[in-house]
Amino acid sequence: MLFSKASPPYLGSDNSVQSMMLKVIYALVPGTLAAFWFFGWGVLFNLVIAILACLVGELLMLRFRRRPVEPAITDGSALVTAWLLALSLPPLAPWWLTVTASLFAIVIAKQLYGGLGFNLFNPAMVGYVVVMISFPREMTLWTPPAGVAGGWPGFTDTLHLVFGGVAPEGRHIDALTMATPIDTLKTQLRLEMDIESIRAHRVYGQLFGTLSGVGWEWINLLFLGGGLWLIRQKVIDWRIPAGFLASLVLISNGFAVYDYASYSSALFHTLSGGTMLGAFFIATDPVTASTTPRGRLIYGAGIGALVYIIRSWGGYPDGIAFAVLFMNITVPLLDYYTRPRIYGSAGTGE
Repeated sequence: MLFSKASPPYLGSDNSVQSMMLKVIYALVPGTLAAFWFFGWGVLFNLVIAILACLVGELLMLRFRRRPVEPAITDGSALVTAWLLALSLPPLAPWWLTVTASLFAIVIAKQLYGGLGFNLFNPAMVGYVVVMISFPREMTLWTPPAGVAGGWPGFTDTLHLVFGGVAPEGRHIDALTMATPIDTLKTQLRLEMDIESIRAHRVYGQLFGTLSGVGWEWINLLFLGGGLWLIRQKVIDWRIPAGFLASLVLISNGFAVYDYASYSSALFHTLSGGTMLGAFFIATDPVTASTTPRGRLIYGAGIGALVYIIRSWGGYPDGIAFAVLFMNITVPLLDYYTRPRIYGSAGTGE
């Protein structure tokens, strides 16, 4: 009897970078559609501009570095970076801001460090922080959610605003934008209003829904669903989002119990801003996150704690990008001190 022969490895796997990135994109689609529904055409404009800029930046840098182009372009990593960056930017961000953030993410934060697998910091969050610090006014151009203050501008008006900076005739761009719920709460609390008064206010109260901000609660729930699907597909590890959300919930709930008039509830924090996007899609970046089981829990918990600190007392409204980048710095230390003990060894594994 003849038997077929095969050389090792004997166990095949379809867990390629490309397949993982495609699954991440699939998981992002429901939340992205909800973002478009609530915040308008600017979400799609950001997406198209960021994808084009990231792919062109990747292509040019690969040619400059004399690296193979096709494998890197088709692995989907630049596409995911563009997608995450586009969702983080305000819908009426001018095109040049999106291009700047995208090129900085790909060229500086990724390719100059050696490309995929060598970057120390999350590229999308590096691009976001650069434009947040450099162009703070443009980073406030959030459209009102659907059903609030007339809703978001139409396709033509958005096109003129994004590519020409021209507001519809008879209107100023400030009349077409509003602060996010997190930013509104932080600003008004500093003006000595309490949370109940802010939510009941004739103008500010329009931004708040049942659980958090109008639209934001649904967007976050859909990103939560997409993230849980990624865990089930074994694309991401559950420890990072679990540590992130547990830390954020425990800290925010503690402060809310201490003073419910001045500190938002845990439910508000988990369903506001980029919480679920950050927990399941940004913090779980396999290149820049911790790699050990205990390290991932600590890494996620650190991000959750920093997000709450920045949201409550910092100068920026959301804080996820800064929290992720700060914890990226700690990854080598976390991995060193949380290495699993070698089987049969009573020491540290050295």
